[in-house]
Amino acid sequence: MARPQSRILDVLGTEQVTPNMMRVRFGGSEIHTIPEGFEGGYIKLIFLEAPRAHPDRPVMRTYSIRSYDAEKGEMAVDFALHGETGGLATDWALNAKVGDRMLIGGPGSVKMVDPEADWVFLAGDMTAIPALMCNIERLPATIKGYVVIEVTSEADKQELNLPEGIEVHWVVTPSPEKLEGNLVSKIKSLPWLEGCVSVWTACEFDSMRTLRSYYRNERGVGRDQIYLSSYWRAGRTEDQHKTDKQKDNAANQAAA
Repeated sequence: MARPQSRILDVLGTEQVTPNMMRVRFGGSEIHTIPEGFEGGYIKLIFLEAPRAHPDRPVMRTYSIRSYDAEKGEMAVDFALHGETGGLATDWALNAKVGDRMLIGGPGSVKMVDPEADWVFLAGDMTAIPALMCNIERLPATIKGYVVIEVTSEADKQELNLPEGIEVHWVVTPSPEKLEGNLVSKIKSLPWLEGCVSVWTACEFDSMRTLRSYYRNERGVGRDQIYLSSYWRAGRTEDQHKTDKQKDNAANQAAA
């Protein structure tokens, strides 16, 4: 498979979406190399000047496209902030200025819930909100189900335009890195609906593994009915988390 295209984009501006979510708007002469229809898909922020753990490859961080307007020539990327323990990408976003440049690879595949399912179950933490919101915006008006979102504070709740049949639950966890299990507990507490479900969940690594067991073993959801991913792991860098994911995926495939 060909490696996704990369291009240099310019920072057009920044916006504090909520206290713990920063939006960076990108544009520039190469913005139109971003194809349309990839909102919610991942991109790679490539930090060429950052110290490298592996000399043969640059440091990259993975984020989702929150929105893209090809006619306007603007792409928005939202960054979940992490208090005093910010990482490379969040520190960059907090200090980004108009005219700054970033090498960006992608976009990669877009993972959405099945609009033909009888009902949907969408869940995620702060890191998943951009992709989760893109899912919500594509839901058919007649769909039913749940949306469960973990945020750092009450002020981090965002306005949602949901179909009437969707029930939303906000979970406030001031210190998500402590893995108190609030998101998992809320998901497990909700009554399971009848019919064929389409599940979309993205969160912390250990929470993801717990929910994988819940969805598959306790609720009998088939692999083709689930998109389940971890976007970070408590106490681990992104590179370490990537290694953990690879090992977990291999073990999960072997057990299938």
